[in-house]
Amino acid sequence: MAETSQTCTARTGTTGLNTREKASPLRVLTYAGAILALLIGSGFATGQEILQYFASYGFWGIFGTGLLVLALMAYVCVEFFRAGQTQQFERPTMVYRHFCGKYVGGFFDWFSILFVFLSFTVMVSGAGAVFEEHYGLSKYAGGIGLAVVVGLTVWFGLGRLVDIIGKIGPVIVVIAVGLGVYGIAQNPGGIVEGNALVAELDVTHATPHWALNALSYVGFCMLWLAAFLAALGKSAKSRREVIAGGAAGGGLFSLACMVVGLGLLASIAQVHDAQIPMLVLAGGLGPFVAGLISVMILAGIYTTAVPLLWTVSSRFFPDRTRPFKLLTVALAAAGTLVGLVLPFADMVKLVYSINGYVGIALLVIMIAGRVVRTARGERI
Repeated sequence: MAETSQTCTARTGTTGLNTREKASPLRVLTYAGAILALLIGSGFATGQEILQYFASYGFWGIFGTGLLVLALMAYVCVEFFRAGQTQQFERPTMVYRHFCGKYVGGFFDWFSILFVFLSFTVMVSGAGAVFEEHYGLSKYAGGIGLAVVVGLTVWFGLGRLVDIIGKIGPVIVVIAVGLGVYGIAQNPGGIVEGNALVAELDVTHATPHWALNALSYVGFCMLWLAAFLAALGKSAKSRREVIAGGAAGGGLFSLACMVVGLGLLASIAQVHDAQIPMLVLAGGLGPFVAGLISVMILAGIYTTAVPLLWTVSSRFFPDRTRPFKLLTVALAAAGTLVGLVLPFADMVKLVYSINGYVGIALLVIMIAGRVVRTARGERI
């Protein structure tokens, strides 16, 4: 079992890290792809999350929020990855006690499980919204269908999970960024116009300020990433692999958010009140392309829903055991019931913004601990 501290700082030395072995490019790409896949989710893939956290504040949101998110996201991905590799946690959620001590870490451990489960319900809600808004079908068909497919994937365990989502994630990000670039190219002057117009529109803001948006955004993403990356870090072979995989995944995702945000800003008059803003952008390319984009959105929701559900089940039972599988089925069913109650946009704001504030506290503790260790001359 990993050593835990009684204070809100933790020792993250290089025990267990092979500092000489070269990083495998394939493993680095797989790790980065897994991070991208986890972070995409229904919020990113639909554009609703990017609208609320980035485009809603115009240029301040795109560049101010975006650059702050980029720096912080790369940092936390590396930290969680490295903690998992060096400490080899018996249970992935012990990463919270590693950084915050027994009691504060225990709070984050249990709170994160609740939040991760609620995030899974947001994925269900997002799938339902796509079926309802684009296909004209019942949201129950989309939500239940997602839960069934995700439950079956988690049933087979983490190893197969990473193989699947690590390859799907980058493809989805490339398509989403391409759609954002299309939105910019379609109306380049619309970016400046959108920046001037956004304050006059009834756009939902995740928080009252663009800087707080960045902290909240990274905060809720951290509660997704911590246990998953701690588990994934066990397989990393070298320090370079950990740093490269974590920084690449977090950095590329943040850049993708900025590009997609610019695309939405260029068409802010059309997308500001849409449940699925990305489908509004895709509509300009014709129904066939819009149909393909809807499939991409569903794939993005799937790649996030899978590790979220796995994280909750693995908190209570070992991966691939019978109790783990039975709990997975029960959680998938419960998440479907909760996720189909509220409209998708409301689910994003309610779950992500509230939990983002709790994530900010974890971020502050991690950074404070890193500053203290640096001041003591400990190796970073």
